[in-house]
Amino acid sequence: MLKFRLRSFIVLLVSTCFLFCNVSPVKAANIETSAESAILIDAATGRILYEKESHKELAPASVTKLMTMLVAAEAVESGKGKLKDIVTASENACSLGGSQIYLEPGEKFSLEEMLISIAVGSANDACVAVAEHLYGSHEEFVEAMNNKAKELGLNNTHFVNAYGLPAKGHYTSAYDLAILGREALKHPLITKLTSIKEYDLRHGQFKLWNTNKLLWWYEGTDGFKTGWTQEAKYCLASTVKRDGLRLICVVMGVPEARGHFSESMKIYNYGFAKYMYKEFAPAGSKQGETVVYKGSKPIVELVAKSPVGVCVEKGKDKNCWTEIKLSKQVNAPVTQGQKLGEIIIHCGQEELGKIDLLAKENVDKAGFLEIIKRTIQDSYGMSPSLYAQ
Repeated sequence: MLKFRLRSFIVLLVSTCFLFCNVSPVKAANIETSAESAILIDAATGRILYEKESHKELAPASVTKLMTMLVAAEAVESGKGKLKDIVTASENACSLGGSQIYLEPGEKFSLEEMLISIAVGSANDACVAVAEHLYGSHEEFVEAMNNKAKELGLNNTHFVNAYGLPAKGHYTSAYDLAILGREALKHPLITKLTSIKEYDLRHGQFKLWNTNKLLWWYEGTDGFKTGWTQEAKYCLASTVKRDGLRLICVVMGVPEARGHFSESMKIYNYGFAKYMYKEFAPAGSKQGETVVYKGSKPIVELVAKSPVGVCVEKGKDKNCWTEIKLSKQVNAPVTQGQKLGEIIIHCGQEELGKIDLLAKENVDKAGFLEIIKRTIQDSYGMSPSLYAQ
């Protein structure tokens, strides 16, 4: 009897330990990587699918340029600069070493060509030329980079320069770079630039080849940026899309040459083998309607801001469902693109994503005579009472 009780106690103890000590799916991933730090996330939601020391502060080398391109892209979108602008290289820009396009003082290129030189050729000199053109000085541009990092909540990031050469206090983390990659995907210019495989500069006299070899080697790759210094070793922040599922992978501190490519592919293979994209509805699809009080139209259709879908483990997609929450009534006027609701995606008891529901069109306020007319029609039961509070 004593042996039976002891055996039962041991079984209970082991079961309890397993229940409370079991690692999460992220930690349990059977991946061994030589990267000092690594992460894999679902680009749509930011959900972490795999990580290793992802918050560790490390030198990013030229992956720094992903933030450089983000700040530049936002400057172009805000009208601070135009892609057709002529950028003149300063002596300061021409004095840098490392990867470059060998700018000469006074040499001129369009802002677009300078950005291509950064994205494809990882040109340090082009980084400074762009910084000075858009913000007046390299220092002001770097301040904008750090401000953007704070805005995005990149708590383990600080930049000292726009190009990534070693400097005290210049660091980031794999997690922060993945979040930065998610933000970069909101700007089509960045993926357009970082997906260019080759480019002829100076009328074909200077050939640029993209340093990100995944563009050739791994199907679905369309960005972002590589990096290498002796301090940082080999680094890569990249993104891949297959069958509707877009993932972002970051590896840092890989010791072996080209290891940042092989380690990234290994992690991507895990992600695409284990997860899939389940779509419920396409972007722009009608998902409901809202009454517009005193509007020129009685209702406004609500459409999905982005595809209604989610990254889910293969085999578990049947447990996924959507919940729609929307405003039943709003006051006129309504602006096209105004958020009036959201779709929440659940898988089992877990909430995995949210998609905004937006007004499909503008709805102005109804005129005084129109409101009187509707009031009379309502009083005689001639039309639905869509305007009552």
